[in-house]
Formats: sequence, C-alpha cells, structure tokens
Amino acid sequence: MCRQVFGFRLAMIAVAAPAALLNAAPGLPVRLVSAAVVVTFMGSYVLFRDWERFGPVLLRHPTLLAVDTLLGSLLLISAGPDSTLAYVSVCTPLLAGIVYGWRGAAVFASLQSLILLAVHATSKDLHTGPAETLLLPGLCLITGAVGSSLRTLMLRFGAATQALTDVQARLAATEAVSAERARLAREMHDSVAKTLHGVALAADGLAASTAADHMDPALVRRQAELVARSARRAAAESRELLTDLRRESGAGHTGAATGPTTDVLAELAARTEDFRARTGLAATYRSTGERTAQPVPLAVARQLLTIAAEAMENAHRHATPTRVDVQAGVHGDLLHISVYDDGRGLPPGTTLEQLRRTGHFGLVGMVERAASVGARIHIGRGGHPLGTEVRLELPLAAVTA
Repeated sequence: MCRQVFGFRLAMIAVAAPAALLNAAPGLPVRLVSAAVVVTFMGSYVLFRDWERFGPVLLRHPTLLAVDTLLGSLLLISAGPDSTLAYVSVCTPLLAGIVYGWRGAAVFASLQSLILLAVHATSKDLHTGPAETLLLPGLCLITGAVGSSLRTLMLRFGAATQALTDVQARLAATEAVSAERARLAREMHDSVAKTLHGVALAADGLAASTAADHMDPALVRRQAELVARSARRAAAESRELLTDLRRESGAGHTGAATGPTTDVLAELAARTEDFRARTGLAATYRSTGERTAQPVPLAVARQLLTIAAEAMENAHRHATPTRVDVQAGVHGDLLHISVYDDGRGLPPGTTLEQLRRTGHFGLVGMVERAASVGARIHIGRGGHPLGTEVRLELPLAAVTA
C-alpha cells in the first residue's frame, strides 16, 4: 500500500513540477525549487520501485519523511495551494499513519496542516473563504486517521495469517503422522501379520498331530518344517520392513523416480510362480500390451507388487477359486496389472467403510497403496460372470514424474 501512495505522489509531483519551476523567482529560489523537485521526485521513485529494500530505512528514520515534507512545502509555495501538490500534502499523513501508527499520523497531520494554512495565508493571488482554506488541513487529519486505522487492520490481518499458518502447519504434521501410521499398518497387515497367522495355523496342525492316538512321525516332521519355514519368513519380512523404514527415513522421502528401478512385470511373473508353488492353485501369468518390460522405481514397484500379492492371497484364503490369472503389460501410456480369480467373489454391497469398521483392512490397504503411487484401482467382477478381478492402471507419467 505504501508503494501505491508513493506512485500517486510521483504522478502529482510530475504534473505540478513545471508550474512550480515557472512560478519560482530567478536566482536562489528557482535553484531551491529545482533541488526540491529532484529530491522529492527521486525519493518517491526509489521507494516506489524498491519498497522492500528502502522501506525499512524510512521506518527506522521518521526524520526522512519530515525532510521530504519540508521540501514538498517549497514546491507547494511555488506552485500554489491550488495545484496538484496539495494532494501530495494530503498523502503525507496517510503514509505516516501506515508506517508509524497513530502517533506518527498525529505529528505529520498537524505539521502538514500548519504548512497548508501558512501557504494559504501567504498566498496573495488566491482568494478563498474559510471553508476552502480549512478543507485540505481537515483532509490531512482524516487521511492520518485512515492511515493509522489501515495499519491496525494490516497488523491484525498479519497476526491472523500467522496464526492460520501455524494451525495449518500443525494440521499438516498431524496428517503426516496419521499417514505414516496408516502406512505402517498396511505394511504389517500385508506382510508380517499374515505370515504370523500362517505360523499359528501350522502350529495348530502340529499340535493336533502330536495329540493324535496314532502319531505319524513323517506328518509331524513336515508340519514342524512348515512352522519353522513360516517363522523364518516372518523374521525376514520383519527385517525387510525395518530396512525399508530406515532407508526411507534416511533418504528424506525423496522422489521415487530418482532412485533405482526394477522390471515390475518380470518380478510379478516370479511372484505368481512362487504363489502357485506354495499354494498348489492353478496360477498363471501372461504378458499383454505393446511391450512387456517396464522399468519402475523400486518404491512404486513395491506398492504394485504388494497389491498384486495381496489380491492373490485374498483369493486363496477367502474365495476358494480353482484358478488365478495374472496379466500385466503396457497399453498406450498406461501400465495395466490384473489379478482375476474364479472364486465366490465379494459379498453384495461391500464397501471400504464397511470393511474398515469390521477390521478387514486388506482391500482398504490395496486402495490406499494404489492412491499413494497415482494408480487407479478397480475391484469387482469386471467383465467376468463370476469371481473377483483386481485391476490396476498406472499412468507412465506418474512413474517418471
């Protein structure tokens, strides 16, 4: 706002300067008026052009504005109180109120009013009544009060803005903590928790075998090996999770595209084969699209592979399917991944909120993972008469951006 005031002063001084120079007497008066024109014009120009740099100087030294006011009075005397310089005089209390508050507004409004009254009193060619004489001094008092009020409003607005910024910062920190807690919950649910559940089931089977009347040593041995293998897998997943967390913390959550990449399609084929060997289900992988190799940042690939693995595990545990079909490939500018099973499908009316309330976080975690990497996810029958299809569509721009 101060910059706009100085811009207005510049225009008024430029308009009235020729009249002030023409009316000045030859010799010393014209040189004084010329110096006053140069100083007031350049001072207003500097503050208008670079207020951020020179404004604090004016704020610390009110005498500079007083000197400018006195030099402006020379121009006002030379050009006359009926020139545009009278509006420059009215701007001075406004500027003082904005910069120095009500005390500065009172001082400069009084000083400028006295100067205007003195100019009117010494002007011989100007014949005005008391109302016209007191008009500009009265405007000086009014603009001083307006400037002081504007300063108060701006300070209050600044305090409110700062308070709003602090609240937004606290909300952002709270949301970051909540997002991290949700991410940790997804990681635990999709890895360690499910493996530990398998350990518990294997241990229950081992206990039942040892309690049988006719214990089969070979069966007990196989079940014990299964418990040990599952426990080692849970330990490995725990170490992997902790390693990922430490790596992400140390990296400062940098962009995924700047790190190493992996062929997500080849890794998906390997995981499908591992799922088939481990569960005995007829799980097949088929490449589709225009090309089969697509390097993807590790952070993004981990989310995509976890979603696909979760979809296969859900089919095995809940849908009782006869087969699981996995397809993946690049179609245009999209990376497509599809996991379909011919099992019983989702119950009618299933929603994410319902699953969240009942403590089933598998599908909820899949949706959150897809959103975290900018992918679209569709869960349902798709174009099949029965079963469930989990379909991912990741724009390639999201992979490289």
